[in-house]
Amino acid sequence: MDLRQIRQFIAVAEELHFGRAAQRLNMTQPPLSMSIRALEESLGVQLFNRTRKSVALTPAGTIWLGHARQVLAEAERLPAIARRAARGELGELRLAFVSIASYGLLPNLVRRFRDAFPDVRVDLREATSDMQFEALAHGDIDAGIIIRPGEAFRPSLSHHPLPSEPLIAVVPDRWAPPDAIAAGSISFDRIADAPLIFFPRHVAPAYYDAVADHYAAHGRALRIHQEAIQMQTIIGLVAAGLGVSLVPRSMTEMSRKGAHYLNLEGTPPRIEVCMIWKDGHDQPVLNSFLSLLDSPDH
Repeated sequence: MDLRQIRQFIAVAEELHFGRAAQRLNMTQPPLSMSIRALEESLGVQLFNRTRKSVALTPAGTIWLGHARQVLAEAERLPAIARRAARGELGELRLAFVSIASYGLLPNLVRRFRDAFPDVRVDLREATSDMQFEALAHGDIDAGIIIRPGEAFRPSLSHHPLPSEPLIAVVPDRWAPPDAIAAGSISFDRIADAPLIFFPRHVAPAYYDAVADHYAAHGRALRIHQEAIQMQTIIGLVAAGLGVSLVPRSMTEMSRKGAHYLNLEGTPPRIEVCMIWKDGHDQPVLNSFLSLLDSPDH
């Protein structure tokens, strides 16, 4: 059975006359009759009841007609589907992201991508920067949003810088000085000796080093009182009164009872994020996503 036979069956089923169906198909009647007979034999089912004066669908043929039309309609869409897939308009994008991207940068990017390419499925996975490098190496994700490392990228990876943002202080409500709350900012020296809640260096070395350098510039060594990996956990521990932390400004979108965000006076450290992906692979869907990074709305 092939698409040609399905088209022929539909023509005969709609005309209920082999002569008219053959004319519609630009062929002669004998080959059409032979083709329909061969189709019935391959299916092991009689599709038509034939007499010298009439042709009628059998009950099985009537049911099969609807399915045959669906198959033919799908087949006729295949060339367009192939072209859309080649343009990156169909498929799936597996995108990993660090938690700090989920409160500003990521939602905007995903919204714009889905508006532009509604038929692409976006599979979002939260992961630390170090985990994303491994996931890319094993082909588990197509791209990732990471905290930009201080060292050079591996030769096999491509990257695209994304907007940077300053770090701000997050402190327990009961620790926050009233004058700082009123001003919306605080001097780093006023929190520098407070217990620090932060993550291990391997999670995001550049972020860790930026904070360590900021402590060093104020004559302090970076001493972590409590480690946590996820930003939500860090802020939760701050809200519980266990210490303070320095987080990207976008985290202010995450309201947490018991925690207060304050800008750092002077020149605060900044965190850079970037998009990374494996180089040298033809990935139309990924290319569609990357095309949004240079658009004016970015």
